[in-house]
Amino acid sequence: MVKPQNDRPHTRFHGRVADSDRPCAHPGCAEPGEFRAPPLEGACAHDGPPRFRWFCLDHVRAFNAGYNYFDGMSADEIHQAQRPLAGWERETRAFSRTRMGDQGPRWADFSDPLDAIGAKYARTAPRAEGRALSGEDRRSLETLGLPLDADRNALRKRYSELVRRYHPDRNGGDRTHEAALRKVITAYQHLRRAPAFA
Repeated sequence: MVKPQNDRPHTRFHGRVADSDRPCAHPGCAEPGEFRAPPLEGACAHDGPPRFRWFCLDHVRAFNAGYNYFDGMSADEIHQAQRPLAGWERETRAFSRTRMGDQGPRWADFSDPLDAIGAKYARTAPRAEGRALSGEDRRSLETLGLPLDADRNALRKRYSELVRRYHPDRNGGDRTHEAALRKVITAYQHLRRAPAFA
């Protein structure tokens, strides 16, 4: 049996992203941008890895031919970048859990992308019982003023305290705390059904 001839052999390895709807980033080029290139310096306006530029085959070849990683560096900076241990002397960031009110680590805070990924993972790491907290779980714990490692007993105890504090019957009929009471009840109802507290 004769195998059919593949008219595009080894397509996995040549770097083309076929059928792309992105235009080539070269000004005035109408070809599709099927090959990625590093972003412009300072072009990252979002919290995440820099977005690539996309070129057609001719323009990515021209880009690659003129690309120089060391462009604009002094001789000392080039020497520093080429040292065998370059980057290893930086202090390692601690990946401790962040406080409840924190927005979490920002990509721009890290010089190594793997550190940024690790820090984002640390925010969703499992609790001592091995069950991870969702974002809604964290917000509900914050509403109740509980730490991330609170258990079901702490959850029930805190809920009782807050209901007694905010309920109008305990405040001489004062209904000014009703909104806070509703938030507490909603947070508790969510957490008592959450997998992390099962």
